[in-house]
Amino acid sequence: MRVIVRTVSELCITVGTVIVLFVVYVLFWTGVRADSVMDEQIERLRAQWQRERAQPLPGSPLGPRKQRPYAAGRPFAIMYIPRFGFTWNKPVLEGTDPDTLRKGLGHYPHTARLGERGNVAVAGHRRTHGDPFKDFPRLRCGDAVVVTDGATWFTYRIDKGPYKTVPTDIEVIDPVPRTSGYTRPGRYLTLTTCEPEWGHSHRLIVWAHLDSTQPVETGKPEALRR
Repeated sequence: MRVIVRTVSELCITVGTVIVLFVVYVLFWTGVRADSVMDEQIERLRAQWQRERAQPLPGSPLGPRKQRPYAAGRPFAIMYIPRFGFTWNKPVLEGTDPDTLRKGLGHYPHTARLGERGNVAVAGHRRTHGDPFKDFPRLRCGDAVVVTDGATWFTYRIDKGPYKTVPTDIEVIDPVPRTSGYTRPGRYLTLTTCEPEWGHSHRLIVWAHLDSTQPVETGKPEALRR
């Protein structure tokens, strides 16, 4: 009997240790790794933009970049949300597959490009992999979401949300997402993340409209000034 009790006790300790290590991995290590990866994506973008400014392509500064397609799995913009703090900035990559979302925020393919008519839809993890949208429920109407592609600052203003829905509700990223209250074509931005905080049975959504644009040469937009 003592042997059985000792064996069961040792097994429980082993299982408990494995569970603790797994929790540490999920809560800490994936976050550390994700932060490093996202920083790498941002540095890659900034280096690319610096090269483009040093050797501009023929035509207007905006023309070539706006025509260039977003490459799957590659970063093309940096997003800032002042509500999350003035140090919060994340890369935006093309695609929403798991590998891409481990590197930053993901742009839904076939939705609008930055600044264009239609709906720019972007997804991000609520928890794990850097917790980019951990504070998503704090977003409020009127909050700014600022995105740059290295040539232009795009400032969007949130009109509605956070709105809770199910993953199959794909109408939330329609060119005119009518659930948001929009009724006509415009230049919109939709952000999506998981709900509840540690689950994925539902989605949280916010919708915004394009409020202003300005060249990067003019400095940061007002929403990013302390």
